[in-house]
Amino acid sequence: MAKKVTMQQIADYLGVSKFVVSRALSGKEGVNPSTREKVFQAASKLGYFAQRNMKIDDIHDQQNEQQTIDTSVTNNKSVLVLMPNIRFQNKESRYWGRILDGIGEMLETIGAGMVVLTENNLESLGNVLNPKGFLGVISIGVVSTALLLEVHHLHIPLIMVDYEDALIPCDSIFNNSFDCSLNLTNHLVGLGHQHIQFVGNVEYSRSFYDRWLGYRSAMERNKLVLPEDTIIYSEDADRVRDDIKQWLKKQTKQTMPTAFVCCNDNVAKRMITQLEEIGYHVPNEVSVVGFDNMEFSYSMTPTITTVDVAKKDLGKRAVEMLMRRMREKHLPFEKVQLGGTILLRESTARLNKV
Repeated sequence: MAKKVTMQQIADYLGVSKFVVSRALSGKEGVNPSTREKVFQAASKLGYFAQRNMKIDDIHDQQNEQQTIDTSVTNNKSVLVLMPNIRFQNKESRYWGRILDGIGEMLETIGAGMVVLTENNLESLGNVLNPKGFLGVISIGVVSTALLLEVHHLHIPLIMVDYEDALIPCDSIFNNSFDCSLNLTNHLVGLGHQHIQFVGNVEYSRSFYDRWLGYRSAMERNKLVLPEDTIIYSEDADRVRDDIKQWLKKQTKQTMPTAFVCCNDNVAKRMITQLEEIGYHVPNEVSVVGFDNMEFSYSMTPTITTVDVAKKDLGKRAVEMLMRRMREKHLPFEKVQLGGTILLRESTARLNKV
């Protein structure tokens, strides 16, 4: 049987006192928001939240109370932020991390803090804390339906950022992926490209699906033939390169697209690498566009034509939506879209018909 993770182990891991860990996990005053967040992150990493039917014995060592932990932090005005258990969707991500920065900055302006939890070792919110003790919940990216349903059933405000779930009615906020992708594709058509291929798993998220819809709409409006397939790749980052490589191997000079619309910059970067490995020059022979304006997109060669997403603003507006929902609980749910900016760079060029 696995050894029980204790609050003392969490304290030793962080180099703080057990008293601090106890007060942080129980939602009591006297712990600043940044320390509270570190305690929750360490507890999650060490597997503290994975222990089923956790009792409050560790918090009150001198008492024999047998009740589940109630992390009520209403007095501290904290918001619970949920992030998925996916390697590239985390606090350190250049994309998702910037959204988190926006949430933190906006909460700071209104004197509130936040507690960030990932799905790692977190099977059920109710087993480890009382979400009702928070002002509300903001989920970022693809969080499991089970956890989102749990929040929904508690009847506390929930805002989804860059994701939506058909089972859960709530406010949500996105980048306007449809219009941005449509405009990107129209730009390629204006450069003379007609054989344009979309690259991405359209079933993965609403954002990817909207980017595909924008691409498809541009192709249809320009009366161009829509390819029968998209390049469906695995969401495992280590396999994206191989999936793209295998698709490209099947192409001949007659079937090779002259331009690729990629669902994000990470995929665009891999596409450029694979094209060059098999002898195609970007952009003289093939053009490639991405999405998200990641840092590497303007430092690599060639620089990637992409869409600049207002990442921090997504986080800030999510907090504003949460405050609105708290004030006016019975208003219709909102789906807010923020505009993006197309950045024309070196990975696209006019089609050479010679």
